[in-house]
Amino acid sequence: MSYMMIRAGLRSLSVPAKLQLNRMVRTGVDALRNNTLLASQAYINGKWVTAENKATFEVYDPATGDSLAAVPDMTSTETEEAIKAASCAQNGWAKTPLKERSAFLTKMKTLVDENSEMLAEIMTYESGKPIAESRGEVKYGNSFFEWFAEEAKRIRGDAMLHPVKRDSRYMIVRQPVGVSALITPWNFPLAMITRKAGAALAAGCCVVIKPAEDTPLTALAIAKIAEKAKLPAGVFNVVTCSRKNAESVGETLCLSSDVRKLSFTGSTPVGKHLYSLCGSTVKRISLELGGNAPFIVFDSADVDKAVQGAMGCKFRNTGQTCVCANRIFVQSGIYNSFCSKLAEKVKSLKYGHGMDPTNSLGPLINERAVVKVKEHVDDAISRGAALQAGGHLAPEFGPNFFQPTLVTDVAVDALVNREETFGPLAAVTKFETEDEVISMANSVKVGLAGYFYSNNAAQIFRVSEALEFGMIGVNEGVISSELAPFGGVKESGVGREGSMYGIEEYQELKYVNLNF
Repeated sequence: MSYMMIRAGLRSLSVPAKLQLNRMVRTGVDALRNNTLLASQAYINGKWVTAENKATFEVYDPATGDSLAAVPDMTSTETEEAIKAASCAQNGWAKTPLKERSAFLTKMKTLVDENSEMLAEIMTYESGKPIAESRGEVKYGNSFFEWFAEEAKRIRGDAMLHPVKRDSRYMIVRQPVGVSALITPWNFPLAMITRKAGAALAAGCCVVIKPAEDTPLTALAIAKIAEKAKLPAGVFNVVTCSRKNAESVGETLCLSSDVRKLSFTGSTPVGKHLYSLCGSTVKRISLELGGNAPFIVFDSADVDKAVQGAMGCKFRNTGQTCVCANRIFVQSGIYNSFCSKLAEKVKSLKYGHGMDPTNSLGPLINERAVVKVKEHVDDAISRGAALQAGGHLAPEFGPNFFQPTLVTDVAVDALVNREETFGPLAAVTKFETEDEVISMANSVKVGLAGYFYSNNAAQIFRVSEALEFGMIGVNEGVISSELAPFGGVKESGVGREGSMYGIEEYQELKYVNLNF
């Protein structure tokens, strides 16, 4: 089926199909409009503002297509205002004592805890993820405010006494990079802000945040948290814009000489473009880009644990994570057993609107995402793969739903093995030897996360070292933590977020030679 045919099929979905949704969902939308963290203005210099030209864009529930809110569709004009506000506040924030910066972050952490349910509801409505996962993201995202509140008090340098002469000192001090632009994605609209902003604020950097056009409401809710925490004006800014203005806003952030750091999470092509733009001012840059994670199961593995790990790794957030299992490779000795057990699990998944707590999968974020999943399924089947579960659109639930899908006997050169799917498609390929699967796993240009299951100790060390990925899960399918550095190699980006290393991305080292 061609791309255009799939798009035409999506557009032909009947209105009655949408009306089959549970009434609690529509009641929930009405309730969301009374959510005290729901904002319809952007946040610049401590004020809630509209676009200069009064333009707005709609934010939609991807499960129903219903409008949730209209927010300012800002341009380079408002972006420059946010940069100016951050620049004016930068010197004061950089000089704020470490314990005071820590106290601000601790206050934000407390406020997120107190407002966790409202934050989770906003996320579920605008991103589509199940409410249980949204609650989990609030907790995970808030762990970065907690972590960096502590790290803010541990910023230190070094000193060398009498390094070359009796009356000399060498001092190495850490100072904030400066104003930092944070461009965040829609799939983790809260955690990607807190992971970046927590480190930046702790280091002494003011921030300008440009959230994804699909999920700006969560970012604005965090701005309300910053306002409640009484962060000084200009320290925390959020600029919202539609897809139409995203390029110009991004270019403004990249080309501004007042912005000294850019952190971006998103697709590899966009990341490459931003990287090139930042070269004009030689910015510090962090990029967390696309992945195509291998999930390898060796003959020595515990099959049941591997299946459970694959389910959590593949279908979390309806398969829309940059670290989810995209290519599942299973050794021939356990191949049939693994596929049979995985099929049972996939068939048991319940999907629907995220506000129904019994659903474990929600909709895809938009029509483009549905089209890509369908293309990958059809391509795999055309190359000889066997469809074991799902494989079709689910219009009875809404316009952006796709059935949780399993295909087996997938060809090595299938699209799903060459491109990141970002959807609820599990694709399994058989392999024979360790060397063969290492070669297949490393054959892609990206290298964010990789996973493998094995109970052979020697193999665990060999494979961990051989896989060309920034993060490796061994007998574990969910590896993200505020304590560990998050990031990839090759075309999956540069830099690391989270952990004790994350704050270093927002610091410059200054060497001072003292003589008396």
